[in-house]
Amino acid sequence: MSRNGQVAVARGLEKVYRVGRRGSPALCGVDLELRAGQFAVLLGPSGAGKTTTLNLIGCLDRPTGGELTVVGHSVHGNGSAMSEGAMDALRRDHIGFVFSDFYLLPTLTALENVQVPLIWRDEAAPDRARELLQRVGLKHRLSHRPDELSGGEMQRVAMARALINRPTLLLADEPTANLDTRTRDEVFELLRALSRDGLAVLLATHDTELAERADTVLCIRDGIIVED
Repeated sequence: MSRNGQVAVARGLEKVYRVGRRGSPALCGVDLELRAGQFAVLLGPSGAGKTTTLNLIGCLDRPTGGELTVVGHSVHGNGSAMSEGAMDALRRDHIGFVFSDFYLLPTLTALENVQVPLIWRDEAAPDRARELLQRVGLKHRLSHRPDELSGGEMQRVAMARALINRPTLLLADEPTANLDTRTRDEVFELLRALSRDGLAVLLATHDTELAERADTVLCIRDGIIVED
C-alpha cells in the first residue's frame, strides 16, 4: 500500500480479447482509485466490464493497455509488465476474492474450506479460520460440509476464506446475486464492516439498491466508467 493509503490505482486501463484476427474490447480506458477502508461499488449491467475490471485489479488477468498499480506494486504500465510469478505472489499475499458462485470444495468442512488458500503456503491456521467463521456468524457450522449449508451460509464461508491470508484488498464479484433479499443485505453489511476495519472493498453488482449504500459508486457501461 502506498503512503497516501492507495491500494489500487488504474489509469486508462484497457483490455482487448482476441478472437482469431479480430479484437473485442472489454475495457476502454478505465480510471479508478481504491484506498484503505473504502467501500466502492462497481455498478453496471451484464457485459459492462465489471468482471474484467475485477480480474485485472485482482491480477487474474493482464491489461492490454494503460497503467495499473496494486498495493504499491506496478502491475502494468510504462512499457513494463509484472512477471507471472510476481502476480501470483501479489494475489496470494494481498488480495481476497468472493464470487457469486461459492466455489467451496464439497468434501471439506467449513473450517477446512476456509483454510484452502493456505495450501500454497504449506501451512494451516485452524484458530484463525474459527475466528473468521465466528465473525461471519458461523461458529455453529464449523464441521458442516457445503451440502449441509444454505446459500447464505456458503457465501459466508467463502468470505471467511477470502480473509484467511489477511488481504489488503477484497474483490467481490456479484456476491449477493444468488441470495434472497434478507441474506443479501446481511452479506452486504458484513462487507461494509470489513471496510470499516481498514480493508479496501470493491464490489461488482447490477443491484442499484445496494449501490446506494456504498461509499463510492463507479458506474460502468460498455467498458467505460461513466457519470451516473
